[in-house]
Amino acid sequence: MTAKSEAITSIFDRAMPVLASLDIAASLHFFNKLGFETRDFGDSNYGIAVREHIEIHFWLCADRHIAENTSCYVRVNDIHGLRAEFAGRIDVGEVVETPWGMEELYIYDPSGSLVKFGQMTDRFAPADALQDAPSD
Repeated sequence: MTAKSEAITSIFDRAMPVLASLDIAASLHFFNKLGFETRDFGDSNYGIAVREHIEIHFWLCADRHIAENTSCYVRVNDIHGLRAEFAGRIDVGEVVETPWGMEELYIYDPSGSLVKFGQMTDRFAPADALQDAPSD
């Protein structure tokens, strides 16, 4: 075992959503307006938007139905601050509180993909609490 492999404490690092895009350039331009750095891989029909440690990937898709039925979830630490930031750049709805203890903000990219941004509240039910909950 090498020193590098001994330092690994988990196998998983993070998940990166890959959204269907009807137009890679339009998707990247939209996320650039939201403060993401973007890169278009041109002939590969692929793009990536990055902000802090979040990456959202895009693949070119000609089927609007697929794009409009694609979504991802991004956890954030300041949902109200993010909403205020986005409101200066795009039309955005209000933050909503969910029954599962999250505050969420929903945006749709130009292809119709839903991106949910969410922040835990003190009502959030962690996974171990859900396992102990009685079933109906």
